[in-house]
Amino acid sequence: MKQKLIYIFLFFLTVNSFAQKDLDQLLQTYNTLSIPYISVEELRMLQMNDTIIILDAREPNEFEVSHISTAKNIGYNNFSAEEKQLQNLKKDSQIIIYCSVGIRSERIGGKLKKAGFTNVQNLYGGIFEWKNKKYPVVDDSEIETENIHTFSKMWSIYLQAGNPIY
Repeated sequence: MKQKLIYIFLFFLTVNSFAQKDLDQLLQTYNTLSIPYISVEELRMLQMNDTIIILDAREPNEFEVSHISTAKNIGYNNFSAEEKQLQNLKKDSQIIIYCSVGIRSERIGGKLKKAGFTNVQNLYGGIFEWKNKKYPVVDDSEIETENIHTFSKMWSIYLQAGNPIY
């Protein structure tokens, strides 16, 4: 019995490290590191601090399925740094931006930086990594959910927890 538990533990450890390696490779391929990363663990600790601003760079239909509590949806396709909800922010506000895995959010973070925001960080692994670490997400009614919009079936391979929705 003990040996069986060890094999099960090693299996899950291998799967988790493989998924992490794949995520690392994906982000190294598509991102330039122009916006520094923040880990999901760091954001979770900061989340109780009402001075941070959390922005979701996914499209509204993704945000409605699930998002990190207190996040504001700014979208990706039609994003403009001139958006009303950004105009009242101080340029030195701590802004954490995320998307599904961290690619779209880096691009939006670059636009925020270009608009003069000086304290922008990209959530490493995005909402997928957040959920993979078993942190809560809420739907458009602010009710906790297990559903995560994965954008497409292809991207869902990076989600290890929760219910993928396409």
